[in-house]
Amino acid sequence: MNRILASIAFAFFSLLHPRMLWLMLWPVLVALAIWGTLVFVFWTQAALWFAGLLRQWIETATVFVTWDASAAALIGAKVIIVLLLVPLVQLTALLILGVFGLPAMVEHVASRRFVQLARRQGGSFSGSIWNSVAALAGMVVLGLVSLPLWVVPPLWPVIPVAILGWVNQKVLRYDALAEHATADEMRAIFASNRGLLYLLGFVLALVAYVPLIGFFAPVLFGLAFIHFLLADLDARRQAPIEGEAVRL
Repeated sequence: MNRILASIAFAFFSLLHPRMLWLMLWPVLVALAIWGTLVFVFWTQAALWFAGLLRQWIETATVFVTWDASAAALIGAKVIIVLLLVPLVQLTALLILGVFGLPAMVEHVASRRFVQLARRQGGSFSGSIWNSVAALAGMVVLGLVSLPLWVVPPLWPVIPVAILGWVNQKVLRYDALAEHATADEMRAIFASNRGLLYLLGFVLALVAYVPLIGFFAPVLFGLAFIHFLLADLDARRQAPIEGEAVRL
């Protein structure tokens, strides 16, 4: 936990650079433009479709009471669309940042804190694209598998955050190490820090729902992932090899 807190603290300091502040803005603006246009064009159709599903579910759940659930279903549908819009904008901004912005963030952190860390280029641009596609595919699979649980009131607010937590760490961890680590080093670091990386991704998913602040959180947590993973890589390379004689 101390390593996570230290990484977030380093990320705050890195965020003060003008280039990092600009990265906070343009991926979010692009994501807002994309989803804002889609919502503007398809708002009525989407609201009516969700309302139809909700009406069936509400009337089935209250089968012993005869009433018209159309109005309640329509209000609920609009609320669902707004709630879905937040993680969709955040996830889109994260994917844009992961492919186009994270290399600049890695360079910013490495040139200041990890100058001596050798760059062994275990990742690539095509690997970054494939990693993002795999993250989206995993999100769809997790969403479909967990679909029966979404109707359980205590679980439905938690499930999307849990899924997005996995997607966040999946997207950010690859690009954070792609320039410096070998493929073997990346696999070893991901395996040994699986829980901590997921925790960082989960916190990012929660912060996404904080008004205004949530839209700019991907850059902060992207920097936190970079600091966390490069520090781990640096420590591994400096650690003595087991069985190696230590000169006094």
